Amino acid sequence: MSASKQKYTEEQYLEVGKYQPKTSTGKIANYVDQRVGGTSIVREFGRKVFPDHWSFMFGEVALYSFIIVVLSGAFLTFWFDPSMATTRYSGSYAPLQGLEMSMAYATALELSFDVRGGLFVRQLHHWGALMFVLAMSVHMLRVFFTGAFRKPREINWVVGCALLILGLGAGFTGYSLPDEVLSGNGLRIIDGMLKAIPVVGTYISFFLFGGEFPGNEVIPRLYSLHIFIIPGLILILIAVHLFLVVVHKHTQYPGPGRTERNVVGYPVGPVYAAKAGGFFFVVFGILCLIAGTFQINALWNYGPYDPSPVTAGAQPDWYIGPFEGVLRLMPGFIGDFSLERVIPTPWGGNSLALPVLIPMVPVALLFLGLFVWPWIEAWITGDKKEHHLLDRPRNAPTRTAIGMAAMTFYMIMWGMGSNDLIATHFQLSLNDITYWSRVLIFVGPVIAYILTKRICLALQRKDRETVLHGHEAGVIEVSADGEFHERHTPLSEYEAWTLVSYEAPAPTPARPNAKGKVTLAEKIRARLNRMFFEDRVEPVSREEYLEALEHSHHEPKGLAPAPGGAGEIESGRH
Repeated sequence: MSASKQKYTEEQYLEVGKYQPKTSTGKIANYVDQRVGGTSIVREFGRKVFPDHWSFMFGEVALYSFIIVVLSGAFLTFWFDPSMATTRYSGSYAPLQGLEMSMAYATALELSFDVRGGLFVRQLHHWGALMFVLAMSVHMLRVFFTGAFRKPREINWVVGCALLILGLGAGFTGYSLPDEVLSGNGLRIIDGMLKAIPVVGTYISFFLFGGEFPGNEVIPRLYSLHIFIIPGLILILIAVHLFLVVVHKHTQYPGPGRTERNVVGYPVGPVYAAKAGGFFFVVFGILCLIAGTFQINALWNYGPYDPSPVTAGAQPDWYIGPFEGVLRLMPGFIGDFSLERVIPTPWGGNSLALPVLIPMVPVALLFLGLFVWPWIEAWITGDKKEHHLLDRPRNAPTRTAIGMAAMTFYMIMWGMGSNDLIATHFQLSLNDITYWSRVLIFVGPVIAYILTKRICLALQRKDRETVLHGHEAGVIEVSADGEFHERHTPLSEYEAWTLVSYEAPAPTPARPNAKGKVTLAEKIRARLNRMFFEDRVEPVSREEYLEALEHSHHEPKGLAPAPGGAGEIESGRH
C-alpha cells in the first residue's frame, strides 16, 4: 500500500504532532510543513523516476539558460531606459560624445562602459539567449527524430513548438532594444514585411511604431513585450510542459527491462535533483566563461539609428537568419514579369508586394507543419497506440528523411541570411551564391531526403548482420581443412536487445469506410503510408536468431540469451 493511501490511527497522528526537530533548520522546515503540507508533495514528486541519457540534457540546458537570461535581464533593467526621447551622449565612450541619440542607446552604452560588470552581464544575457534558443532547437530535433511526440505527448509537442516561437520572439524583441544601426535595420525589415500585407499592413505598421517608421513608440512597446508578456508566457508554458512530462512519465530508449509500462532510471530525490543542480552550475559557468571572453554585439561600433543609411554586413542573430534569408532568395522579376502588382480598390489601388509576401509562405508552412506533424504522422501510419519507448532514428527512416529535408530547407534559408558576408569572406560572386541557392532550395531537400533514407536503411541492414553474426574482430583464422574464417565478437545482451527492439510495419492498403467506399482522403493516406513503410528492414526474428546460433563457428557467449533463451529476442520487439 502506498504512503498516500495508508490509514493512520489517532495515536499515530498525535505522535506526529508531538515531534520536535532538534536543529534550527529542522524546526523551520517542520513549521512550514505543518502549515502547507509540503511533505506529501515532495514525497510524491521525489519518487518520480527519470531515465538517464545524454540526449535528454538539452531540455535542461534550455531551462537553465532561460533562468540565467531572466537573472541577467533583471540586472539590466535597473539601468536601461527604453525611451526614444533624444539626448546628447556624454558618457565614457569618446568617439560618440556629443552625438544625439535615443535614451535607449545612451543607457545601453552606459551599461557597457560606466556600470561595473554591465558589459559582462549584457554579454551573459545575449549569450544565454542564444543558448536558450539553440538548446530548445536541438531538444526538439531529438524529440522529433526519436518519435517522442507520439501519443500521448502530442499536446506537449505543441507546447514545445509554442515555446520555440516565443523564444524567437523574445530574442528578436531584445535584439531590437538598443536602438542602434544594426537593430534598426532589423526593425526596418519587419516594417517592410508588415507593410507588404495587403490592405491592413500599413495600419499594423503605424500601430506598432506609433506613426511612420521609425516612429517614437516601438522601443517602449518592444520592451514591454520583452520583459513582461513574452517571459510570462514562456514561464506558463514551461510549467505546463514540465507538468505534462510528470503526468505522462519520461520517454526512454529501448533496452533490457525497459517496456512501455515502466521507466528505468533515477528518482528525482536525491539522485536526479543533485545531478540537475550540479548541471545548472556547469551551464552557468560555461556561459559566464563565454560571456567574459567572447565579445558579442559591440553596439558602440554602429552608432545611433538613422533610417537613411544601411550598414553593410548587418546580420541578425542566427535564429532569425532564415526570415531574412528567404527574402534575399526571392527575385523581384521572373524574366520580364514584375512581381510587384497593384490591386484595384475604390481608393485608387493597393500595392501587392509579392517578393515579400511569397517568401512568407514557405516559412509559415514550415512552422505550421511543425505544430501539426504528430497528427499527420498518426494519420498516415494509422498508429493509435501509446508510445513510451523511443525510436532510434535509423529505425524510422522516412520520418528521419523528412526531418533532414526540412532541416536542409531551413539551413539554405539561414545561409542566405548571410550571403553578403559569405561572398566577401570567401571571395565569391554574390549573384552566383543567390542563383545557386535558388536552385538548392528546391533540389537540396529532395537530395537530403533520398540520401538520409538510404543511409538509415543501410544502417538497419548493418544492425541485422551484427545481431546474426556479431562484430567483425579483424582476425582471420584457418581451420584444419584449410578454410579461412573471420572471427566475430559476440554482442552483449544489452546491445542485442537494442538492435532488435523495433517495429517494421508493412504498408497498409486503403480501407473502405462504413459505407464500403474508399474515399479520396483514404487513397492519399494509403499512398503516403506506402511511402513510409515500403522500404523497410525486418528486425531479426527468433527463428533467424536460433538458426544463426546453430550455424555459427564460435561460441556465442555474449549473444547467449538471458533466462528465457532465444525468446528474449522475440520479447525485445515491442
